[in-house]
Amino acid sequence: MANDLVAVRGNKRRQLPDEVASYVREQIMSGHFKPGDFLRMEPIAEAVGVSNTPVREGLLTLHNEGFVQLVPRRGFVVAPFTRQDVHDLFWAQAKLAGELAARAAKNITPEQLAKLEAIIEQLEKAVKADDKDLIADLGHAFHREINLAANSHRLALLLAGIVKHMPNRFYASLESRVSSTREQHPLMVEALRKRSVRKARTLMEEHIVESADYVIEMLEESGFWDDEESEA
Repeated sequence: MANDLVAVRGNKRRQLPDEVASYVREQIMSGHFKPGDFLRMEPIAEAVGVSNTPVREGLLTLHNEGFVQLVPRRGFVVAPFTRQDVHDLFWAQAKLAGELAARAAKNITPEQLAKLEAIIEQLEKAVKADDKDLIADLGHAFHREINLAANSHRLALLLAGIVKHMPNRFYASLESRVSSTREQHPLMVEALRKRSVRKARTLMEEHIVESADYVIEMLEESGFWDDEESEA
């Protein structure tokens, strides 16, 4: 099991536009690209190691997600992103993930429960080693296993579309620094084992919603919002 989890790092390179979108999304959410900044394709292409074509395709993806705006004859500009946007993303994620957890409580197998327990063990080791990449991978693996157990592919796809709005580093930080987040994983597994639909839904929703304030705090520390908005 451990080898399977670590192997996620060895996946082949993603599609180039996806790499561009991930890079720019990370720069926006880390405060390096701020709302109102125009995005020049050449520096982005150089940073990611691609040509301008996948850069434009990646920026179009971010345009569809609402991260950037397209200004005629001028190019792409970073769109406004508010604290309410952060809360909305986590609220939507919590509702979908909560429903998936509830369905998983009805369908989960002993093998899937064993995988979740193994992931928790691996995650604790990754946190102690401060391995942020592995923390993010294992955090996603934990939720992915629950989503698979729900046996609701379309709903899981809708959730994935929301989750990708937040860079992996935020999830890594949440898994490693918010103590309640790590404490909730075993509780969630226990609810799934007991096939407690209501408890599984509630734990998952709380697990996700309470993270919104922490992400906002991280964004404030990174200088994502200027002082004028901070006072608003």
